[in-house]
Amino acid sequence: MHDIRAIRDNPGHFVAGWSSRGVEDAQALVEQILSLDTELRAAQTAGQEALAKRNAASKLIGAAMGRKDMEEADRLKAEVETLKGDIASHGEIEAAKGAELRGLLAAQKNLAADDVPDGEDEAGNVETSRWGTPRAGGPAKDHADLGEAMGLLDFEAAARMSGARFAVLKGGLARLERAVGQFMLDVQTTEHGYLEVNPPYLVRDEAMFGTGQLPKFQNDLFFASSFIDFDTWDFSQASSGVYAPTLTKIINEDGETLLGVPSYEALARRHWLIPTAEVSLTNLVREQITLEEELPLRLTALTPCFRAEAGSAGRDTRGLIRQHQFHKVELVSITTPDKSDEEHERMTTCAEAVLQKLELPYRRMLLCKGDMGFSAKKTFDLEVWLPSQGTYREISSVSNCGDFQARRMDARFKRKEGKPEFVHTLNGSGLAVGRTLVAIMENYQDEGGKIAVPAALLPYMGGATHVG
Repeated sequence: MHDIRAIRDNPGHFVAGWSSRGVEDAQALVEQILSLDTELRAAQTAGQEALAKRNAASKLIGAAMGRKDMEEADRLKAEVETLKGDIASHGEIEAAKGAELRGLLAAQKNLAADDVPDGEDEAGNVETSRWGTPRAGGPAKDHADLGEAMGLLDFEAAARMSGARFAVLKGGLARLERAVGQFMLDVQTTEHGYLEVNPPYLVRDEAMFGTGQLPKFQNDLFFASSFIDFDTWDFSQASSGVYAPTLTKIINEDGETLLGVPSYEALARRHWLIPTAEVSLTNLVREQITLEEELPLRLTALTPCFRAEAGSAGRDTRGLIRQHQFHKVELVSITTPDKSDEEHERMTTCAEAVLQKLELPYRRMLLCKGDMGFSAKKTFDLEVWLPSQGTYREISSVSNCGDFQARRMDARFKRKEGKPEFVHTLNGSGLAVGRTLVAIMENYQDEGGKIAVPAALLPYMGGATHVG
């Protein structure tokens, strides 16, 4: 969320900032925002003036009646009634313009930090470092083929019960995935000082708005609801679905209507399934004022994540890289503005530590302005080497959001002196469990079609040194 006062004070900064992040005609956008702001403030001023006149006239009515000047009293009463109508009219304008302005501001991306490179897409990203050396030679079977050949990865069974982009893991592979998640949590809590949290997986609109998923990205989310009167509804066609942008029906990934919803009032409860634990962890400080000495807060959680992948048609349709449901260890930091850049670097190295302990080659990328996420002002991506593809693929994204999310959540901190200020929020994967499993399967496969267990995971595998 953006501070309207900052836009008023330096509109050119926002024109340039949003233009560099791919906003078409940012000049017109800023002009529209400032026009709404002017109309909103005019309505507020007019309403306040009408209210002051009404209060003054109301006091004069008593004085006129005390003098038995009924003509003057009646005139003042008529004036008060007129002013009441003016106050209501100005209030309606204020409410309408305020809602329109808030909606417009809420839909705009965060501005990039000064050291973020220009660029429209991933081609503009800049590699800043590498760790490890991709192996030369040896088997390079795709993880999906490898898992199916071992009989431990079943996409067909998952499709029968849930559809595309789901998987069933079995036996040693299921245990290896569990070991990966537990190992990551242990690294982040015992070595890096993050506090483990077990948060809700279902959240309200306000939580999704706070971290920037709503309203812009609702098509990428899964929605869960329960109905007031179940006898009223025909659930014969119902299955997993995505809440439609019109907010009037539930549709599946093919755009087919599964269940009509005439209005919000027809729903007893409605929640969003978290696409990342960033939502739950960051919202722990929503509408709170934290003391400066309590910062930074460093939080971590291992949770399932749910993503509709609405914009990824045709991409990674097979395998574990892009699933509707997956597990991830999330890192979140809440800190002061002067410490957020330092915290960003620290968080990135905490994610890198997992890859180094697993001895997986990777590179760090500084994302360009056009490839960053909605809420981020600066992002590092970590990309791990996948032998089957002969390239690096994203396994972690670590972002500094500045005060962008804090303004949406009203999350502040207080120094010993001065007024409360907005915190800075940061988030990153430490790491995505499924993609880490993919990297282990491909980098640790042997000629016999088995997967060697990385040394760091041996204590979690009950003595097993290989899977398959």
